[in-house]
Amino acid sequence: MATLAVESLSVDSVERSEVLRYLGYRGQELTPELEARLDDAIAHCLEMARPRGCLRSFDIESNTVRDDGVPELVLAGAALRLSGESISKHLAGAVAVGVMAVTLGMGVERELKRLSLTDAMGQVIFDAAATAVVERAADAAEARLVADAAARGLYTTWRFSPGYGDFPLESQTTLLAALDAQRRLGITLTPSLLMVPTKSVTAVVGYFDEPRQKARPGCAACNLHDWCTVRTSGTTCQR
Repeated sequence: MATLAVESLSVDSVERSEVLRYLGYRGQELTPELEARLDDAIAHCLEMARPRGCLRSFDIESNTVRDDGVPELVLAGAALRLSGESISKHLAGAVAVGVMAVTLGMGVERELKRLSLTDAMGQVIFDAAATAVVERAADAAEARLVADAAARGLYTTWRFSPGYGDFPLESQTTLLAALDAQRRLGITLTPSLLMVPTKSVTAVVGYFDEPRQKARPGCAACNLHDWCTVRTSGTTCQR
């Protein structure tokens, strides 16, 4: 088991197209006013965000099936069990798992609350910008896990979060506890298992002895390109 503490994650820009995607854009005409509001929201969010994360990797202790028939992976050295058909399939054959939590901090959260009371349209646009920024921060954190795996001669899959498929949101509780994320990042859970700050991401990444796919997109198309340290070493992760 290794601890990979990341105090801060650098996100300098996001594409306007990403923010539009989170707004449900389908090719509608954009007015100059809306374009200006989008650009202002992105700039404001990047200024207010304080992306931080913490990461750990765990060996897999066992791969079992519970009495109710649900497959479950148990991670060594943590009270963390990954249950469900979806996560079991995603991690099939993994020898270890990287676990990550990322947040933009309470500054963005307070701004979302303020806008919800004063500027409904501004809140919607800022919310989409913040989603784009936190996903970019998650890309930066995931790149650290990919580099950790590569340093161990292992390969990875893409990140997989609680709530995907039948990977239960209840996993947030033990996942955040395994990372000490409340103390280190200030992330808490509501009774309905939603994270606060809301612009936070948790996920797991599988580590494998062999690449999981024969064909993969080139480095230039990879979401982790901007933070990759494997490529700069003269090799590729072959994830």
